[in-house]
Amino acid sequence: MQYPDDSENLDQWFPRDASAYMQAVLPIPRLGVVVGGSLSKGLVVKLDRGQSVEDLAVGRYVVVHGTNKRFFCMINDISLNNTNPAIQSDPPDISDPFLSAVYTGTAAYGTIHVAPMLSIGDDDKPKPVKTIPSHFMEVMNANVEDVNDVFGHEDESHFNVGTPLELDETQINIDLKRLVERSVGVFGKSGTGKSFLTRVLLAGVIAKNQGVNLIFDMHNDYGWEITSENGSSVKGLKQLFSSKVTILTLDVESSRRRNAKFDSEVKIGLDEIEPEDIAQLRVTMSLSDAMIDAAHTLHKRWGDSWIRRLLKGNVDDIEEVAENTPIMSGTLLALQRRLERFERWDFLVAETPEDSVERIVNLLVEQQQSVVLEFGRYGNSLEAYILVANYLTRRIHERYIDKVERALGDKAMEPPQLLITIEEAHKFLDPQIARATIFGIIAREMRKYNVTLLIVDQRPSGIDEEVMSQIGTRVTALLDNERDINAVLNGISGAAGLREVLSRLDTKQQAIIMGHAVPMPVVVKTRAYDEQFYASLINANGTGINIDKARKTLGSGGGERRIR
Repeated sequence: MQYPDDSENLDQWFPRDASAYMQAVLPIPRLGVVVGGSLSKGLVVKLDRGQSVEDLAVGRYVVVHGTNKRFFCMINDISLNNTNPAIQSDPPDISDPFLSAVYTGTAAYGTIHVAPMLSIGDDDKPKPVKTIPSHFMEVMNANVEDVNDVFGHEDESHFNVGTPLELDETQINIDLKRLVERSVGVFGKSGTGKSFLTRVLLAGVIAKNQGVNLIFDMHNDYGWEITSENGSSVKGLKQLFSSKVTILTLDVESSRRRNAKFDSEVKIGLDEIEPEDIAQLRVTMSLSDAMIDAAHTLHKRWGDSWIRRLLKGNVDDIEEVAENTPIMSGTLLALQRRLERFERWDFLVAETPEDSVERIVNLLVEQQQSVVLEFGRYGNSLEAYILVANYLTRRIHERYIDKVERALGDKAMEPPQLLITIEEAHKFLDPQIARATIFGIIAREMRKYNVTLLIVDQRPSGIDEEVMSQIGTRVTALLDNERDINAVLNGISGAAGLREVLSRLDTKQQAIIMGHAVPMPVVVKTRAYDEQFYASLINANGTGINIDKARKTLGSGGGERRIR
């Protein structure tokens, strides 16, 4: 097959991707040449005479064409330079076209600093950078072919999460299999779209069958329908994957008030709560070590009914414990006052007819469905959110350990990979408590028992450093707090250069992805969570949206679109 030598009639040859053809085969303008640098600090590139610094941006990809390799690099700084320092104190009058032509690009010129990320040799396989190109090697903007050589194409385990900056004709595909193998962090300041980012990742995991999800939905952002910041409604995971997602709720009234469909209600028995479940509330409920010890003592003496007996406030019971144990009556009364807020939470009942943990495990393991647990109005109570998430996660993790150990030597018997999503993660993974909590344990296990975390947070600096070091993939929107930026970049190769890129992300729909799921750090304009995204899931490996429902309508609110 011969391709046309010019751009005429491209639609006849490439009716669906003429722009990609243009990017791939037509000459690419040269940016400049390498004039200095090092492997540790990056390369310095002198821009060509006709290249304007205003057309460049940090985060963009460039390719250095070395003698034997292509070096895939990211711009992390832009600067102005000159050959004569006197120019700064006595700048020329560039309103004169002649003087402008003489000085611009010669005596005064622009440079970019680029960080080599990967090298591509004759075998076209990206490899870690262990050397740098020589002086005066040509530097070009990365094109579609370059990006595809690094990030590959979408397949059964790779999922499109967006496009590189200023290269909308191609896409960045993350490896979902590697994503779920280790814990994931989605970070960004308030209002940067963390929930939308998380929803895109979860939709990819479900569509590509790379695992099941247990989502503790604090603000009802993932289940049936979500109202975006502009007031429009977007589909939750249940509408996209009706046969693969189950919605459970702690607050039936809230679900009905929002016209949000759900599958069933969850109740937790007071008799099922153990001292280890309330230990996670140490910070948010101001529980002292003495109060935690008192809880263990009461559980040992009174059995499963310890919370109900304490809340009844029987003076004789409290005095009996104080007389026969080292626990002081004042400590017991202080614990009682703090646990009284349990009485305001209707999802806590004396006894439950159904074991909610067994039901969720059955959905996850036997039916291989993702579970969204909506909190309704209880999402406004951080104590309620922490209690429920800790209570369920501890027990589900125990069941997973048992199932994995029983399946030793037989992969077919292993439970599916489980990704547990928690919001306000720093409250679970605070340095004071992270090592003793189930979430800290899961993060450090690194998929030992097929369980990993997806943590969503706007304050990564509040998360224990050891836990942060175990997060395999970090998806980070804009952060402006220096401590948070340091926490996200801690342990990342080339962090100094990435700091500048991270601090200059747009406030919406941009993120930098680093770690286990991508071959190199990448800045992406994230996919819009809209009707086009919904439609793309239909063909994602033959899975995705419920086809029958999708044929009836696509989209929510007005503007229906039929699928044939």
